[in-house]
Amino acid sequence: MIGITFALPSESSGVVRRLQAVQRHDNLLSGKIDHREVTILHTGVGAKNCNERLEILLHKTRPGLVIGSGFAGAVSEELVVGDLVLAQNFSDPGLLASAERILRAREPRLVKLFTSPSIIDSIDERNEIARVAGAEAVDMETGAIADVCKVHGVPLLSLRVISDTARQPFPAPPSVLFDIEHERTNVGRLLAYLLRDPGSVWRLFRFGRQIARARASLTDAIVALAREL
Repeated sequence: MIGITFALPSESSGVVRRLQAVQRHDNLLSGKIDHREVTILHTGVGAKNCNERLEILLHKTRPGLVIGSGFAGAVSEELVVGDLVLAQNFSDPGLLASAERILRAREPRLVKLFTSPSIIDSIDERNEIARVAGAEAVDMETGAIADVCKVHGVPLLSLRVISDTARQPFPAPPSVLFDIEHERTNVGRLLAYLLRDPGSVWRLFRFGRQIARARASLTDAIVALAREL
């Protein structure tokens, strides 16, 4: 059985639609991709709830491996929205080699992934991470996922898709787009921002299309991995 983690349902929705024989229990979503059993866990954004929720996945389902997946931001100018990235610094070497082979036609990039305690938006923040950490991409969960998997001796493959870059950033401040504490968008806050800045409506629409393309790319990659790993 393969455990697959995402921060939020907005990242996993494409994979969920591909599942057969779906069952829900203990905040886990189980099913099959072809004949391979998989269980999806939503960790929430950031490390706050990640450890406890991942413990549930590992204890309840005893996966043979975990794919830590979802969106990531680029801090390297060489990455563009929709690029698949495999984190060398968090992935099991054997799984990494297999993933490179399986996904060869999709041209995944091998990167160093940095896990941040907060959402990274500004160009200055991205440049600082690239300079100090030597990273090409950033997320908010993989470091915590890797720590728990290591304790339990479960091999991890870190696969992400680039959802935003310095050239294609968030359409509004992160605090407007997402309330991390409550793990949802504050609709009132977002509407107030859109009223103050009508031009952001088009940016938000464009970002939605950007996210949809990235999610489709990630979905196809995960399905391919589930079939062959």
